[in-house]
Amino acid sequence: MSRNTKRPRHPGSKKAERYIQPSILLALKSKASYGYELIQEISKFGFVEGQAPPGMIYRHLRELEENGWVVSQWETEGAGPAKRVYQITPEGLDVLSYWIDYMNSQAEKLLKFIASFQKTSVKKN
Repeated sequence: MSRNTKRPRHPGSKKAERYIQPSILLALKSKASYGYELIQEISKFGFVEGQAPPGMIYRHLRELEENGWVVSQWETEGAGPAKRVYQITPEGLDVLSYWIDYMNSQAEKLLKFIASFQKTSVKKN
């Protein structure tokens, strides 16, 4: 039996959680929201396969709030249990803008890399 019994990972798979915080900030840029709704919304961005684990999302929400990038308050109106509703702050918008600049720079580098690969992969007739 092989010593390496770990399942092979897809390239970059360990880095998916890196984009959870900017995903939360982007979702909150559109409207204030609560945890479960955010889980549904950020799954649309494609950084996490399937549904994001609630524990992970709430951990990130607490960190974002500690950093002053989001604020929350309890919403008790309406039917059902109270919900903690999160809203992005001006500082959170600045952080999101930084993330967008970073992602755009990374996307440009990735596109150059792919183009280089494709140039070297052209079949010669």
